[in-house]
Amino acid sequence: MAPGRRAAVAAVAALAALAASLGLVLSTQGAADAVDREYPWHRDIVATVFWVGEVFDSSAIDGSQVVSAYDSNWMNNYGGCDGVLAGGTCQTEPRDASNGYFPRNMTPRQNPFYLDLPFDDINNDEAFARRGAVVPWANDPGYAGRAQDRGFSFMKNRWVQMEKGGHVCYGQIQDAGPGEYNDAGYVFGADNRRPANSRFNGAGMDVSPALAGCLGFQQINGSQEQVNWRFIEERNVPNGPWRKIVTTSPVVPF
Repeated sequence: MAPGRRAAVAAVAALAALAASLGLVLSTQGAADAVDREYPWHRDIVATVFWVGEVFDSSAIDGSQVVSAYDSNWMNNYGGCDGVLAGGTCQTEPRDASNGYFPRNMTPRQNPFYLDLPFDDINNDEAFARRGAVVPWANDPGYAGRAQDRGFSFMKNRWVQMEKGGHVCYGQIQDAGPGEYNDAGYVFGADNRRPANSRFNGAGMDVSPALAGCLGFQQINGSQEQVNWRFIEERNVPNGPWRKIVTTSPVVPF
C-alpha cells in the first residue's frame, strides 16, 4: 500500500473511531472505499424478481416485501409500491431504458436498483454471530468494531455488480434472501459455490424490477433467469441510472 493510501486509511479509521465514541454513524460505503479489494464472481446464478410492496405469501414470515430484513418500514420509506396498485395489490410492471428503468407510477425516495442476498446479518442469530469473521469488509474502516452492534448492518446498502447477456448493471443490497439467511459459503465464497437455497428454482438472489429491466430479463416476474454477480466498492461503480438515487439509510429495526 502506498504511503498516501496508508495515511488515508488511517485517517478514515481514526474518524470512524471518533464518530463511534460520540454515538455517531458514518456512511459505511464512503469509509469502506479507502480499502482496495477485488471480489470474486458468482456465475450462472438464478435470480428471481421481487419488488417493494409485493406480498406473495401473507402466511410466510418472508412472504412480504412491505418490510425488509433491514427496514421494518421499507415500503413507506421507499415511497410506496414499486409498481402498480391494482385492487389494493402491489403489482410489478415492465421497465425500460427510456426513463432509466425507474417506475412510472410512483416516485421512489430510495434507489430502485436494489437486490437481496441470502445472508441476514441482523436478524439471523447464526449469521450475526459470525459476520465479523466471514464478511470480507468486516474490519474495514467504518465497519471495524461494529460486529456486536445489532443496529448496524454489514450488508445493507452494499453495492453489487451484475451481468447478463452483455448487459452490466449495478444495485444495492436492501433485503435478505431468498429462502436462506445464513449462506455465507455461497455469498462470500471464492469457489463459485451454488446457493444452499432449494426454493424458487434454487435462486441465489432476488433483483428489483429496475435491475430486471436493465439486465434484459425476458419476463417481468422471472424466476429462471441466470446472472453473474460480484460485490464492488462504491467508488468503482460507474455513472448510470443506478446512481440517480443512492440509498444511505441505516437499519430500521423491528
